[in-house]
Amino acid sequence: MQTWLLILGMLVITFAIRYSFFAWPDLRFPRLVEQGLHYVPVAVLTAIVVPGMLMPQGEWALDWRNAYLLAGLLSILIAAVTRNLLATIAGGLLGFFLLRWAFGQLPL
Repeated sequence: MQTWLLILGMLVITFAIRYSFFAWPDLRFPRLVEQGLHYVPVAVLTAIVVPGMLMPQGEWALDWRNAYLLAGLLSILIAAVTRNLLATIAGGLLGFFLLRWAFGQLPL
């Protein structure tokens, strides 16, 4: 029963937040809040990706054979140099699979 109440509560809160933008289209946030919201996507993506890079098996893996960490660092470098999303994704994936293959972690 508690699970259903929790799900219902999350549904109501999510709906209220999203509906408020349609109910009051002239609603404006203070400048400081708008500036802070600009960084939310980067912060959320970082919170999702970094633990997978640093702890791919659930334990710290800060060594040179961690393909996740090395490919992540390569992706950061590609993004900084090219400022191109497609190049960053393609280069990171290519680097990741090549590193996994080179470390004997992929059967090719």
